[in-house]
Amino acid sequence: MSEFSDCYWQSRDGLRLHYRDYPGRADRPPLVCLPGLTRNARDFANLAERHAGEWRVICPELRGRGDSAYARDSATYNPAQYVEDLSELFEQAGIARFVAIGTSLGGLLTMVMGLTCPDKIAGALLNDIGPVIDDAGLERIRGYVGQGRVFPTWMHAARGLEETQGRHFPDYQLADWISAAKRVMTISGNGRIVFDYDMKIAEPFAQSGGASGVDLWPGLAGLAGKPLLFLRGGLSDLLSAATLARMVEVCPGSEAVTIANVGHPPTLDEPEAAAALDRLLARIA
Repeated sequence: MSEFSDCYWQSRDGLRLHYRDYPGRADRPPLVCLPGLTRNARDFANLAERHAGEWRVICPELRGRGDSAYARDSATYNPAQYVEDLSELFEQAGIARFVAIGTSLGGLLTMVMGLTCPDKIAGALLNDIGPVIDDAGLERIRGYVGQGRVFPTWMHAARGLEETQGRHFPDYQLADWISAAKRVMTISGNGRIVFDYDMKIAEPFAQSGGASGVDLWPGLAGLAGKPLLFLRGGLSDLLSAATLARMVEVCPGSEAVTIANVGHPPTLDEPEAAAALDRLLARIA
C-alpha cells in the first residue's frame, strides 16, 4: 500500500482544509484528484495506489467534506469558492502545473479553471461530466443530497446506498456496496454510521438548481489542445452521449470512452477507465 501524508492548507476565510499527498516523481506535474459533490479523498485511493511513485497524487477534500473544516456560512459551498480554495492550495503547496482528474463536481471545477487558469492544467480527465448537465441527474441528486441518513452497521449502510444508487451499478455485489459505503461514510462520535460531509452543502445546491451558474463551454474550450480524456458511464443520467460527442468536437484530439453498464459516476477502477487514464498520462509532457 502506498503511503500518503495527511496535509492541510488554509482558505482565505480561515478554514483548515485537508488533502492526501502521495509522493511521486518531481519531474512530472502532480495528479490532482477532484471529487464529486458529496465525496472525499477516499474515492481516489485505488487510483493513487496505481500511480503513486511514478506520479505525485494529491487528493484535496473540498470544504465541508472528509477531514476539511465545515464552512460557517453555507453560501460558500459553491463552485467559485471551491476554485478559490484550490488556488490557495496550489499557491501554498507550490504547485505550478498539474493534471486534473475531476469526477462530477470536480470536473465542473476543472472546466471553471479552464476559464481562470488554463496554463496551470497540463491535461485533464473529466469523469461523467460536461458543460451540459441533464435535468434527470440533477433531480436525482437533489433527492438525496443533505438527507443526513444514519445507519447502525456497515451492512445497513451498504443496503441504504444500494437503494439510491443500485440502478447505476447493476453489477455490484454486497462487498462492492460495503466498499462504496466506506468511501462515502464515516463512524460518528456516537458510533453511528453517517455520510462524511456537511449536510448544509445541499442548501446552495438546491437554490442554484444544481448548476454552476456559468456557461462552461468556454471553460472546456480553454482546455483544448491539451491531453484530454472524457469518460461517460453508459447508464449515466448526468452526461448524455450527445453532449459527450460535442465535447470531442470542441476539443479535437481528445479521447472519449464510455464505460458500459455503469452509471454516474464511473469509479475509475474499471479496467477500461484505468487503461484510458494510462493512455492520457502517456501524453503528458
